[in-house]
Amino acid sequence: MTTRIAFPRESHPGETRSAASPASVKRLVKLGAEVLIESGLAEAAGHPDQEFIDAGATISPDRATLLATADLVLRVRKPPASEVRQMKPGAVHLSFLDPFNEKSLLADLASAGVSAISMEMIPRTTRAQKMDALTSQANLAGYMAVVWGAAHMQKILPMMSTAAGTLLPAKVFVIGAGVAGLQAIATARRLGAKVEAFDTRPVVAEQVRSLGARFVEIDLGESEQTEQGYAKELTPAQIELQRQGMMKACAGADLVITTAQVFGRPAPRILTADMVAAMRPGSVIVDMAVESGGNVEGSVCGETAQIGGVTILGQPNLAARIPRNATQVYSTNLLGFIEDFWDAESSTLRIDPADEFLAQCLITHAGAICHPRFKD
Repeated sequence: MTTRIAFPRESHPGETRSAASPASVKRLVKLGAEVLIESGLAEAAGHPDQEFIDAGATISPDRATLLATADLVLRVRKPPASEVRQMKPGAVHLSFLDPFNEKSLLADLASAGVSAISMEMIPRTTRAQKMDALTSQANLAGYMAVVWGAAHMQKILPMMSTAAGTLLPAKVFVIGAGVAGLQAIATARRLGAKVEAFDTRPVVAEQVRSLGARFVEIDLGESEQTEQGYAKELTPAQIELQRQGMMKACAGADLVITTAQVFGRPAPRILTADMVAAMRPGSVIVDMAVESGGNVEGSVCGETAQIGGVTILGQPNLAARIPRNATQVYSTNLLGFIEDFWDAESSTLRIDPADEFLAQCLITHAGAICHPRFKD
């Protein structure tokens, strides 16, 4: 029996990314799968339906039939609650699920008999590098944060010598040196800015310096990272020390980019109103954590705020502003997962809850929530 893989269009407002590219579809067809694409799936990413037809997919204008007949459903975002019951029992659903904040959705997926895999929960291991969608999307978001911030600045990023005098380079301060932060640092340096960065994990200081940026030293006492490499949540006392240490760097910056997030929890408030007020008029802040509560007091999700002459950009989902590349890498992440668990003899996806790797990202299976972190 041939596995039917379906790609419905994204329904989340403003989502321009797609779970499929013509290149990924071609490889899925080569595996022996039947691929169904909802009409208009990746038009926002520059891929018309004909490209998918040429890759071997079938175009379906009927979303309900697409979902009801699929063995495997792939998306970028979590499914709308109204569509969970449209999927057939035993189907596998693969996408970002936001599992820490979607208890009712997980319960619905379980009761519908859907095996739901969360792309957020893919473990950070050597085996998983090709599937790590959080990293691929954060890389693009970090790049876009610099470009988006630069487009709202009153000055250029690089030093420039002209007949009318020398224009000094802009000063960029990046808070958080994870994947997004490191890419923001690298991008700002490529564009000629003078860059400083801070992270609660001293272990990343050498990575910051290797990119040509200055690491801002702030003594927070003991600060660690998780086994997955994420920063651990700070104590209130450590947060206050961090704010005091960052005040000077923010006050001297033309562009501040905040990337601090705690997995499964609201983003920590890093920049207070007092810190924003200390910044020069005309400076810009990009709050990359605005979707999960925001790092900056005064940032508004989806809006540009002006406070005392400082522009605060609350643009969510920055990777979606470059959907062609975001679709390319995300679809490759999904393909990497499928290829790793594909049974060539039966042309089906192997879903074994006992698999050590799969157990870390499989959230619901066989009518129940099976992941130990979400059972209760």
